[in-house]
Amino acid sequence: MRRERFDKMNVVPFIDIVLVLLVIILATSTFVKNQTIVVDLPSASAKKSEEKKNIQIAVNKEGTYSYGTEILPLEQIKEKLMKLDPKKDLISLRMDKSSEFRYFVDVIDILKTKGFENISIITKQ
Repeated sequence: MRRERFDKMNVVPFIDIVLVLLVIILATSTFVKNQTIVVDLPSASAKKSEEKKNIQIAVNKEGTYSYGTEILPLEQIKEKLMKLDPKKDLISLRMDKSSEFRYFVDVIDILKTKGFENISIITKQ
């Protein structure tokens, strides 16, 4: 029995697999583009609006804390933060670039103990 040399590779199965993968990608990419289905939602008589609070906490280079527009000591800021909902409310933290790192750590420690999930640190571009 005589063996033939392996000079050629049969690429037809490879092309079939690539075409099947291409069809799958094209079919799913239309779903990614159109992520939502148009739905006409019914109306309800009772509406509950979620109040998401955006809290601004700022610390200057001297270590003075501000909560929103009020200048408060850290303990009062801690009391106000403990009254907020850590899942809904957004905390924006602004730090002076020449302030001591411990001021940042103090605020983050308070936010961590309460379990805040939405924290943003504001910087300049």
